[in-house]
Amino acid sequence: MAVATTRKDPGRPAAAGVPGRAAPPTRTGRGAAPGRGRLTGAAPYLLLLPALAFTAVLLGWPLVKDGMLSFQNLNMRQLIQHLTEWNGVENYREVLTSEDFWRVTVRSVVFTAVNVALIMVLGTLIGLLLARLGKKMRLLLSTGLVLAWAMPVIAVTTVFQWLFASRFGVVNWVLDKLGWHSMADYNWTGGQFSTFFVITVLIVWQSIPFVAINLYAATTTIPAELYEAAALDGAGGWRRFTSVTLPFLKPFLLATVFLEVIWVFRAFPQVFVINEGGPDRLTETLPVYAFVEGVGNQHYGMGAAISLLTIVILLALTSYYLRIVLKHEEDE
Repeated sequence: MAVATTRKDPGRPAAAGVPGRAAPPTRTGRGAAPGRGRLTGAAPYLLLLPALAFTAVLLGWPLVKDGMLSFQNLNMRQLIQHLTEWNGVENYREVLTSEDFWRVTVRSVVFTAVNVALIMVLGTLIGLLLARLGKKMRLLLSTGLVLAWAMPVIAVTTVFQWLFASRFGVVNWVLDKLGWHSMADYNWTGGQFSTFFVITVLIVWQSIPFVAINLYAATTTIPAELYEAAALDGAGGWRRFTSVTLPFLKPFLLATVFLEVIWVFRAFPQVFVINEGGPDRLTETLPVYAFVEGVGNQHYGMGAAISLLTIVILLALTSYYLRIVLKHEEDE
């Protein structure tokens, strides 16, 4: 009696119940069907449409209205009588030929550069300190940074007004107790540089937490093996920082500088609340200058023109910075 034998292909698994035949492919899990669930065609754009529409309503439409207003002669008389008087580019011509505008522009650029430099240096040092502290001290310092960052701008500015008040101010009291008796009744907002000093301390104090906390988070992504290898090679603390830490933090630092330039350049409440751009309008930056000319002097078309020129200047500064960054990355 002959015994039937089956020939099995060693490279193909046998199907259940059928010797020698490969089992049909089965689909298990979400990743088994490539292409399914992927958005194609117009679907991604439809999902982005609500966010784009929301942005256009909140930002685009006010910008369009501001642009239309910049080509009008709108003072209190036109506003009360509901008159629309178009004057073409007269507002821009008057602004661009004004020495005050260019003086304020240079002042705003220098003010932004000084503040951003201080914010980045101090924020980086505190972020590196967070990475070296123990768990309890790191939690304590991080809590203080978050609380400082979360305080409303007007509330913080009011506190700084009280700290630097000429009478009953904490700063003057401390300086007097330390031996500087001439500072007992010093008026911090009486001069240009002293007023800018107070504003700079305020803005730097508000901005450091963002830089420090995010930089500390960036340091946690650096592999510890790199530091161990650098230590085995005999690298000191400064060498480890420049060879290991800094290259990893460089993308974060470049992006943070970009954000801080925008934030400091458009800072309005800190400058205005401290001394309303005084004394003698010597501490006005472009946002304050636009407000004073537009609302304070009731030249609303002029204020709109200054606002749009402020946006153009900010775009020019940021685009120049981005070009430097991209060129530097290409060279590397």
